[in-house]
Amino acid sequence: MIPEAIDIIVTPTLCLLIIGLTEIFLIMPLAGLISDSLVGSITWVLNVGGAFSGFVLGAAFLPMVMFGLHQILTPIHIQMIEATGSTQLLPILAMAGAGQVGAALALWVRLRKDKELSEMIKGALPVGILGIGEPLIYGVTLPLGRPFITACIGGGIGGAVIGALTNIGATAIGPSGLALIPLIANGRWMGYIFGLLAGYAGGFVATYFFGIPKDRLEAVKESEAEEAKSAATVTSVQPQPKETSETAAKETAANSSATTIDTPLYAVATGTTKSISASSDPVFSQKMMGDGYFVLPDNGAIFAPAAGTITTIFPTKHALGIKTASGLEILLHMGVDTVELQGAPFEILVEEGQAVTPATQVAQVDLAQLTAKGKATEMLVIITNMDQAANVELLPIAETKAGQAVMHVATIK
Repeated sequence: MIPEAIDIIVTPTLCLLIIGLTEIFLIMPLAGLISDSLVGSITWVLNVGGAFSGFVLGAAFLPMVMFGLHQILTPIHIQMIEATGSTQLLPILAMAGAGQVGAALALWVRLRKDKELSEMIKGALPVGILGIGEPLIYGVTLPLGRPFITACIGGGIGGAVIGALTNIGATAIGPSGLALIPLIANGRWMGYIFGLLAGYAGGFVATYFFGIPKDRLEAVKESEAEEAKSAATVTSVQPQPKETSETAAKETAANSSATTIDTPLYAVATGTTKSISASSDPVFSQKMMGDGYFVLPDNGAIFAPAAGTITTIFPTKHALGIKTASGLEILLHMGVDTVELQGAPFEILVEEGQAVTPATQVAQVDLAQLTAKGKATEMLVIITNMDQAANVELLPIAETKAGQAVMHVATIK
């Protein structure tokens, strides 16, 4: 509503006037009331003393830091140092940081497959051990919720130990964590270290058993399950020397009375079909998981590579397994390194146990999203039980339509 010509002067002036009056007549009196109440409460807790005092102060310090209220404790520290030569409050409050370190270690152990969280913890943990807790508060425990509470419990346990040992004080207002050790008065630093270890252990145990976020844990379990499936697949189809793969299968078929069944495989999309050896992924191109082919699709409609039954749909939707009537086990892997996309570009249109044909659309893939994420759009078809394949023949075809035969596999009966 203010004309642009005077906006640069009038708007800031009005904002400062409104905020200034609110600060003076509302926020400052309210903050003063809260500060006085907290100082009175903390003084009462200190007078009680012992393990109870240590637990309450150690557990309450992290929320105070979160709201910036820990600054009101500075006059108490100064008064205690002037009166006794040390502040017995600071070592107790330092245990809050120890609880956070223990909580972060528990998260690292339980959620080590969560790369983003692990990297955050690795960056914040060293400074947390030295007494700078803000990176752990705002980067790790507080955003996750429950670990912040269990970290407070760990801080309370460490504070209880310091309170129970008594007469552990700091000669100056300084850092916390390990960096506070040189400031511990009267050579009582061993007691302070014992409190730190108790805080670490308390935060770790409380978080390990009660503070792990369920959604993060489920995501990690899904990732581990997928890795186990992939490992099982690779184990069942160990990389074989050239002379023992297709050649050995052919010799087995030729030197025995076993008969073979021809199983055709089809293009899973309209586009360009190539041999698996041309894949951008060395695991696939070196046929470590088996022989096959891939299609560079023109659109996101993906069809079944053969007639059979859907045996597996990966939790991240980037791959599914099919078994044909002849016993051939086929893996349809959509894109390269797409497991980390957590299923975002993929819409699965079939269910486990469903019978499919080359005319069945099994998935719809957002190719633009794959490209934007820097992922190859190769739709790979891999035969994972090569011991059942007597002969594999890729037809000399480049441009294909979905449902067009591109490979023939002689399956041992």
